[in-house]
Amino acid sequence: MPIPEFTDPRQVVIYDAVNSYEPGTQPDFYLGVAEKVSAETVVDLGCGTGIITLEFASRGYRMIGVDPSPVMLEVAQQKPGADSVRWVQGGAGELGTPGADLAIMSGHVAQFILNDAEWLEALAGVKAALRPGGYLAFESRDPRAQEWERWTGRKRIIPETLFGRIESWTEVTTVEGDVVYAVGHRRLLQSNEELVSPFALRFRSEELLRQTLTSSGFSVEDVFGDWDRRPSGPGKPELIVIARRS
Repeated sequence: MPIPEFTDPRQVVIYDAVNSYEPGTQPDFYLGVAEKVSAETVVDLGCGTGIITLEFASRGYRMIGVDPSPVMLEVAQQKPGADSVRWVQGGAGELGTPGADLAIMSGHVAQFILNDAEWLEALAGVKAALRPGGYLAFESRDPRAQEWERWTGRKRIIPETLFGRIESWTEVTTVEGDVVYAVGHRRLLQSNEELVSPFALRFRSEELLRQTLTSSGFSVEDVFGDWDRRPSGPGKPELIVIARRS
């Protein structure tokens, strides 16, 4: 089912404001990975509006930005520096074999892939897109932290968007096994109009992530629990995985 936050033009144009990154988190971490592995060509799978894609491109990396939403890609392609990026609409299966040195999945993209077969298909597409020995890096929230229990009722104000000030919050509706169903709310304070976006996230365990990566032809080199590279474990919010194509 399409997620309005990624497909509704009104929600996509405010996506960057609602989903801005804190300093020292995802962009800085993945740039550090790219530098460490001496990457030249990088795939950004689930690139969205190109926030991280274009940051990489500005540093001289050859970028391939991939996303299933044409609306998100349209916004990305209008940004400064977009002409230097190869933009691909679709999923990992549309990448082909560019021989990339590194593939990243930021923004917890991995969690939006709910189905086991689709997850394995995505990993197969990434493997095909990487050169032998190339790297995959992504993050998924650690289910042991049960972060979703703190989402409902936590509101924030985004001060500057195309529609003025916005009140944003998330409402968790159901938890079924390791899948959390929720609704994102964006209230436009000038008009009091509310935009909603139902979504679901898969909270895979570290064991399951390792198992599926290994069976897909990757060797897991590191799993961090937060952006400061502390080890994963109980009480840590993330599972930040660095794997290598075997």
